Amino acid sequence: MVKIRLTRIGKKKAPFYRIIVADSRSPRDGRFIEEIGTYDPTKDPSVYTIDEEAAKKWLSNGAQPTAEVAKLLKLAGIVK
Repeated sequence: MVKIRLTRIGKKKAPFYRIIVADSRSPRDGRFIEEIGTYDPTKDPSVYTIDEEAAKKWLSNGAQPTAEVAKLLKLAGIVK
């Protein structure tokens, strides 16, 4: 099963995430298929960028977003 989820790349106590498409069996910071965006929760308000076309392509192919990514997709207007 393919999931759209976050992978952490920030320093200690300074989280920064990539929004990736990965096999659900791969580890959180392990192998991934494609990077489709970024998310920075340390800023106020939080900053995120998402490649809309890539996200829609993966969602139409059956990729399941995690709860946090689903929230970001909804904020970006990609998912209703």
